Amino acid sequence: MERTVSLKKNAQFQAVYRRGKSQANAHLALLYLRRPELKVGISVSKKVGKAHVRNRVKRRIRECVRPLLPSLRKGHYVIVARSAAGRDDFSTIARALDQLLRRHRLLEEGPEAQSPQAGRP
Repeated sequence: MERTVSLKKNAQFQAVYRRGKSQANAHLALLYLRRPELKVGISVSKKVGKAHVRNRVKRRIRECVRPLLPSLRKGHYVIVARSAAGRDDFSTIARALDQLLRRHRLLEEGPEAQSPQAGRP
């Protein structure tokens, strides 16, 4: 994920937490706040596991989001990993994210919209 599309400041995360709409499943929680630019933040707490597990989960979520960036609606997104995400593989996390984005109706359907598993075996 490019640096230009990632949420960095605590104030940006807090704004999404306070005013954003949320959906969740057993693996991830997704918060969305309508904004004129596209920004994505990922949050993985210590409940998920030790540092190497949290880093792996964050890398997997980042790779799930990357192919979806062109088809996401503008706004600020915060993806929160639940404790089950520490034991999940890439395809489970990709399906969970896709499910949440479709439930929020945040994917713009079209020929350029790709599945998060595109290019994965």
